[in-house]
Amino acid sequence: MTLFILRRAMAGVVLVFVISTVSFLLISSTAADAARNMLGESATEAELAAKAAELGLDRPLIEQYLDWLADALQGDFGVSWFTSEPVTDMVSNRLPVTLSMVILAVLATAVISLVLGVTAAVRGGAVDKVLQFVSVIGFSLPNFWVALMLVLVFAVNLSVFPATGYVPFGDDPGAWALSLVLPVTALVVGGIASAAQQIRGAFLDVLEHDYVRTLEARGVRRSSLLLRHVLRNAAPPALTVLSLQFIGLLGGAVVIERIFAVPGLGTLTVNSSIQGDVPAIMGIVVVLVILVVVVNLVIDLASAWISPKARLQ
Repeated sequence: MTLFILRRAMAGVVLVFVISTVSFLLISSTAADAARNMLGESATEAELAAKAAELGLDRPLIEQYLDWLADALQGDFGVSWFTSEPVTDMVSNRLPVTLSMVILAVLATAVISLVLGVTAAVRGGAVDKVLQFVSVIGFSLPNFWVALMLVLVFAVNLSVFPATGYVPFGDDPGAWALSLVLPVTALVVGGIASAAQQIRGAFLDVLEHDYVRTLEARGVRRSSLLLRHVLRNAAPPALTVLSLQFIGLLGGAVVIERIFAVPGLGTLTVNSSIQGDVPAIMGIVVVLVILVVVVNLVIDLASAWISPKARLQ
């Protein structure tokens, strides 16, 4: 197991290095526009050149990258070009907001899609067809449209939930929960539809194995058969689906945070990208890649713990 963890950890380190390097080279190739964004359209060429020199953009790209990498390895991602706020503070202040929304969405997706997927696989017939139809409808709905409909119905017409804003958990847990209901719901609709289909397929695959029929012939109770044998063997692909859902929800949070005015990483990402704030963008990229690597490592460990075959692979 130790070798398994080390292999996955080393692969994660390589992935972070490659993605951060490629991202820096691509983003920095357009960083000259940041000087104009900071000084405005009326800035002269001399003023733009002076600002570029102040930001270090007049140096060779490889030199800029090596300086950034040396600081990043020490946990220093620099300061924002536009606000002069340390990037570490910018990201650490907004990361809990996005994580609270995405983690709640993943938990809701896991529970609801598991119930729907298992029910469709076990019951079959009309129940399966209805659930598949509902899943297709849910998967086809864009999350921004779902978000707008939720705001129109539950915030504007019924006034049940707030339309925008975010309340920290430490300030008021009840208000925190209410502020996340609509954003999380908008995020999970498509995810549930997709995950339920995948879990249904994984469950059906396991149900067709010979050992399941053998256990049924030996009189093993249906509930025990499904929970102890079928669910355990169907769990690894289901966990993989949930890990992909987590990554997808991080991307979907960019749009949802803008609609609900949630001050998370998504909003910061959009603003930084529009401005061309290279230090902020790189800090966000590195943190998100590390987050994805950690989630995948946890999923791999859970799959290996549940299924010895995954450990051997």
